[in-house]
Amino acid sequence: MQHSEVADFSYGMPQDASGGGAVSLAIFADRAHVRATMGEDAAGAGLEVAQAGPLGDLLQANGRALADVVLLDCPIVDAETMAALAGLDLRASQRGTRLIVSTSVEGLDDIFACMDMSAPLLLVDPNRAERVIALGQVLAGFPIARLRELSETDRLMLLRLTEQVGQIAGHIDRLAPSDAKPSTPSPPARAVPLAAATTLPEARLIRRMIRQRQLRSRFIEGDFFADPAWDMLLDLAAARVEGKQVSVTSLCIASGVPPTTALRWIGALVEADLFRRVCDETDRRRAFIELTEAAAGCLARYFEEISALEVVPF
Repeated sequence: MQHSEVADFSYGMPQDASGGGAVSLAIFADRAHVRATMGEDAAGAGLEVAQAGPLGDLLQANGRALADVVLLDCPIVDAETMAALAGLDLRASQRGTRLIVSTSVEGLDDIFACMDMSAPLLLVDPNRAERVIALGQVLAGFPIARLRELSETDRLMLLRLTEQVGQIAGHIDRLAPSDAKPSTPSPPARAVPLAAATTLPEARLIRRMIRQRQLRSRFIEGDFFADPAWDMLLDLAAARVEGKQVSVTSLCIASGVPPTTALRWIGALVEADLFRRVCDETDRRRAFIELTEAAAGCLARYFEEISALEVVPF
């Protein structure tokens, strides 16, 4: 973590996100140009930045109260930073602070492993649209009274941004035109355990199915077939049969969509009880994603039924 002289505006922050007053926002990033861009993005969501500074200011100030929303930029994660982020994660979960953390593909697994209590929104090398949409998604969880300082125009923009979050099956920067009605898919249905025990097919069959799906993009634009939830389910199913563990970075790659989009799908699938987060028993600094028993049962029954129909899945 590097340190630099930056503007540091003092402000009174509530102890938790349920307190009174307008929503407070803080930005922490070592790179000055990133701080400036994040500030502009926050302004685009109708917010004012109460504090901005290098990452070390936040991570080393354990006694300071947290803002309601904290934007972090942490592209490189060393052991010291991981320990500090784990502490921040605990503080945020206790105080109700919402964290939005941007990192790199290289740093994603480390960030994912050390921040599991505050349910942070993780962004991977985000563009400006992705960052503003993440802000909109977080702000949608606050009572309107906390956002009363927003103008009517800002509120309408915020609603539009949160609607756009639902379009996680496509490239995030292809925002719908303002006169288009966004299509917001419902979250996946919660998995229902099967009454009878079933098993998944051989891994080679599932891997062949994955290869068949990937082959389509050689002949037709791959975006037309984007189905990240299904691709990740298949990848985890094959890994389960093979006895392998899958990192969040590897799963993002398997999804076939940008990492930030994949992370939103992973969150939705965890909420739907299809995926679960597991810690590495030999190294607590690492974490993986795997199928729940309910999801494995549903997939096993799916393969069983298509096998009975003599259908070749892809």
